[in-house]
Amino acid sequence: MKTSIKNLNNETVGEIELSEAVFGLPARQDILARMVLWQLAKRRAGTHKAKGISEISGTTKKPWRQKGTGRARAGSLRSPQFRGGARIFGPVVRSHEHDLTKKVRKLALKTALSVKAAEGKLVVLESAKADSHKTKVLFGQLQALGLKSALIIDGANVDVNFARAAGNIPHIDVLPEQGANVYDILRRDVLVLTRNAVEQLEARLK
Repeated sequence: MKTSIKNLNNETVGEIELSEAVFGLPARQDILARMVLWQLAKRRAGTHKAKGISEISGTTKKPWRQKGTGRARAGSLRSPQFRGGARIFGPVVRSHEHDLTKKVRKLALKTALSVKAAEGKLVVLESAKADSHKTKVLFGQLQALGLKSALIIDGANVDVNFARAAGNIPHIDVLPEQGANVYDILRRDVLVLTRNAVEQLEARLK
């Protein structure tokens, strides 16, 4: 699968052959959904907490006698039916992580790349380098390329000036190749890869 290579001035400077094994897979919504859920579950803090009956401060005295009052029997004012009482089976501090095999994670990343390529929303740049850390110039270049919502993935080392300049632009994310992930690829409209990123992703995922 061939695609053109552009520079930041929106000029075509060559062509690159994309591997079918990485960029030509069929769309699998089930795999993508599993991967996104796995990523979002991993990032959850899991610090939510409600107090159980043993953690509520208060008396342990029986509120009233068992029989003869006409009221429902009660053994504790810390029970959930009373104001300030416990919550039964409430949330506890825990990890929300669950397992997902490496095979599935690798397939999901390849599927996400393939989906962007199939939709025509994959752009390959010669390089992602900026002469200055100022946002204005880069913003104009991205506008010329038609990038309003994009994830830009560079090689192993992202250009510092480029990352700083892009940091102030809404809906534009910059990641190194090793940070490429399904959730960030899908949440942005266009995927932009540098030539280095393409080579390194293919070497890693083939």
